[in-house]
Amino acid sequence: MNENITFRKMTVEDIDAVYDIEVLSFSLPWTKQAFFYEMVDNEHAYYVIAETEKGIVGYCGMWLVMDECHVTNIAIHPDERGKKLGEHLMKAAMEIAKEKGAMLMTLEARVSNHVAQNLYRKLGFENGGIRKRYYSDNYEDAIVMWVNFNE
Repeated sequence: MNENITFRKMTVEDIDAVYDIEVLSFSLPWTKQAFFYEMVDNEHAYYVIAETEKGIVGYCGMWLVMDECHVTNIAIHPDERGKKLGEHLMKAAMEIAKEKGAMLMTLEARVSNHVAQNLYRKLGFENGGIRKRYYSDNYEDAIVMWVNFNE
C-alpha cells in the first residue's frame, strides 16, 4: 500500500462524505439521518474513518454493547478498492473494539459476497450461522461471522 492512511473517530462533519461512499457501495444505503442518529443519539455507536490525502476513503460502523461488538456497516470508496484499505480499516476497528472491552465481534455478509467473507476469515472470523432472507432488497441470506478476541 503506497498511500498513507490514518484512522480516526467519525464526527457529524463526516456524514456527507460517508453518505457518498454508502450510496456508491450498497443497494439499500442508510440515510444521512441514520448516520446523524448514530453520531448524536446512539450511545453504543462508534464509527472509524479511513482517510488518505484524497480525504475520507472508507468507514466502519460498530455498536459496542457490553463485551460484544457488532459491525453495522463497512465500506471503501469504489475508486479506492483493491488497495487493502478495507483490511487495514477492519484491523483498526478490531483494535478499537478490543480497547473498548469487546471480547467478541460479529457481522453479517451476503452469502454471495465471497470477497468480504474471505477478508473476514483472514482476520480470524468464523462462520456462525445463516440469517435467512436477511437483505430486504433481494431477500438474500446473510452469513453471520464471529471472532473471539480471547482465542
